[in-house]
Amino acid sequence: MKAVFAATINNADPLAALEVGELPEPQPRPFWSTVSVKAATVNHHDIWSLKGVGLAADATPMILGTDAAGVLDEDIPVCKGLKAGDEVVLYTVIGADGAGVMPGERRTILSERYPGTMAAKTQVPSANVFAKPANLTLDEAAALGTSWLTAYSLVFASAGVKPGDTILIQGAGGGVSTAAVQLAHAAGLEVFVTSRDETKRERALALGADAAFEAGARLPRKVDAVI
Repeated sequence: MKAVFAATINNADPLAALEVGELPEPQPRPFWSTVSVKAATVNHHDIWSLKGVGLAADATPMILGTDAAGVLDEDIPVCKGLKAGDEVVLYTVIGADGAGVMPGERRTILSERYPGTMAAKTQVPSANVFAKPANLTLDEAAALGTSWLTAYSLVFASAGVKPGDTILIQGAGGGVSTAAVQLAHAAGLEVFVTSRDETKRERALALGADAAFEAGARLPRKVDAVI
């Protein structure tokens, strides 16, 4: 199958380790599901992998990609109710809950221990497969993974903010910060953002930020959390 993968690792020139070519399709395994990928995202994690951060040379070739949406290849047992041909979105963190792996396995994300999503087909534990929201396209659904889940964790778990609080989101324009702006706005927070780039500040305002400042500028008042 066609795949985008790290053929080796190269810290000095990561793109030199990148290849596009043919690799074997994933083989069936108990309690895992295979998905025909229709959309995948690019994250900074892919650059780290090519540099050898979290990926050893002896684990290559490794298919890159940490997010995907696609079409389920086979039915998932009754508890999920998903059938072959259903459009699905994937949760690609493996080992966090023991699904599909041995107890105690260290948590990883696809493309670290298990092949990633930049291929014609990918696999995750069946528990990590979810019906694609009907109001989202496959491209939109694929973007929900790494950036949006990271942003959700930062805003609602790490920061511990509540409606009415003020949050400062630094580096407006990146994937995580863009998701965090929209999530925080939807949750009733006052959202301040910073960026060196005027265009990125304007975009953050359009997405729901209440105020945008140049990096290093003095804020009008104290905030309740910074991410």
